[in-house]
Amino acid sequence: MADDTERFARLRAISTATLTTVLLKKGLRNVYMRGTRPLDPGSPRIVGRAFTLRFVPAREDLATPASWASPVSTRAAIEAMPAGCVAVVDAMGNTDAGIFGDILCGRMRERGVAALVTDGALRDVKGVRETGLPVWSRGAAAPPSVAALTFVAWQQPIGCGGVAVFPDDLVSLDEDGGVLMPAAIVDEVIAEAVEQERVEEWIMGEVRKGVPLPGLYPMNEETRARYRRETGAS
Repeated sequence: MADDTERFARLRAISTATLTTVLLKKGLRNVYMRGTRPLDPGSPRIVGRAFTLRFVPAREDLATPASWASPVSTRAAIEAMPAGCVAVVDAMGNTDAGIFGDILCGRMRERGVAALVTDGALRDVKGVRETGLPVWSRGAAAPPSVAALTFVAWQQPIGCGGVAVFPDDLVSLDEDGGVLMPAAIVDEVIAEAVEQERVEEWIMGEVRKGVPLPGLYPMNEETRARYRRETGAS
């Protein structure tokens, strides 16, 4: 496959549900970022390479408002984000504080960040919505991040929603949540997922005709042969 433009175009036509099925067949069970829900249901599917950020539990000498001006800060991390990336934030599932609010999300939007996904919470939710930045999170919390968390790093391996995420892995986001695809196997996953979607579309057509599920879903050999004849699939 030529480049990310083509990859992303194909992935935007594939549901996260299909991706988890294909990844499961490859032995990857832990790819769904638990608790990640779209701030605005109905958002279009978004795909991008992961730009990772990591929080640890708050430590009183470090988690202070003064830390926001530190060279190691969420502000500095945002300025390093490339256009088109998906910011993936490890908040350890903590929802006692909002990791970002409207100003930081607004800056991400201005830098061309495709989306933000976190296993933590956001604050200033009304303002975040107004920025237009697509967000997947576990909810909202009014306190600032330093009330519960200390920011420590970006572009390192992290955990988000119980999933290991490495910089430049691919992330797909839709109404079911966020799914991680290891960078090394993305092209294989895309090829298999496209065929999986084609198969399921054909099966749904059979369901609408009143065909019973046994032997149809999953296909037995007779049904698979008929599918191949009717679609020209190999």
